[in-house]
Amino acid sequence: MLEFFEDIATELQMVEKELSVVVKTPNPLLTETSTHLLKAGGKRLRPALCLFGAKFYNFNPQRILPLATALELIHMATLVHDDVVDASLTRRGKPTVKAMWGNSISTHIGSYLFAKSLILIARYEYAPLISIVLASTSVNMGEGEIQQIAASFDVKQSFRDYLYRINRKTAMLIAASAQLGAVACGAPKSVYYPLYRYGHGVGMAFQITDDILDMVADQQELGKPIGSDLRQGIITLPVIYALDSARQKDRLRELVAKPEKDEDEMQEAISIITNSGAIERSFELVGKYINRAKQALKELPDIPTRLTLSLAADFVGARKY
Repeated sequence: MLEFFEDIATELQMVEKELSVVVKTPNPLLTETSTHLLKAGGKRLRPALCLFGAKFYNFNPQRILPLATALELIHMATLVHDDVVDASLTRRGKPTVKAMWGNSISTHIGSYLFAKSLILIARYEYAPLISIVLASTSVNMGEGEIQQIAASFDVKQSFRDYLYRINRKTAMLIAASAQLGAVACGAPKSVYYPLYRYGHGVGMAFQITDDILDMVADQQELGKPIGSDLRQGIITLPVIYALDSARQKDRLRELVAKPEKDEDEMQEAISIITNSGAIERSFELVGKYINRAKQALKELPDIPTRLTLSLAADFVGARKY
């Protein structure tokens, strides 16, 4: 567990227990595959932000528990589907559901987990904004993923295209997570709007950092092969920056656009990117989004949770996995 989650350690344990209950079904295959995914771990960032957001107004763990659980189920569902699309065999250093049970089972498990989240969200009839935000967010997540697939190996993608995509595929759910815990507790707009802006800044920084780590992280620490995005033709921010400024940008364009790259070509492409200053420029943008997130926190009540969320934002930009 991350250090700044200590304030909500008890509540996160409740979420973990609830997740275990939710994935247990009379069908042994459903239970086995869902439990495998659950035991693979994760940062539990989305339920944690939901709990922290709720701390700003009439905090009630029992009221938040179904929502925090649903947010992690939505995230888990997207990971299973991503692993099918990306043909990923490992995640967090462990075999994916796709690797162990194949594409068909994985696709249905992802859909199943998403459907389970809907059952939990339906409990919040008294707060219709929760279902409205999560429905809209889910649609946008799908749009972001489709855009990513459609633009595979397209070296003409722009900086704006990239931001549009990561906003939808990652940042919007993290923003909703920070916002909706407070909404579930009856908080006013003056509380849940700044929380949404905080979550959005953290979410954008989180995805950009992910894309940087795909180029430069220690493979064992990251828990998956380095350069996965480049192999799949996903054009991330370091690639966009390098295509704009690298001395060997013509060669890089050729390598990035090539559907099948051998290991030497992969290493050549990564070397061009890392030597171009693109990693440093990408980290600069991470810093800007983290600063935006911290600015939004200043609009919230000055309670200890505000400092904790500031530390969480710093972690997103400094993490190595």
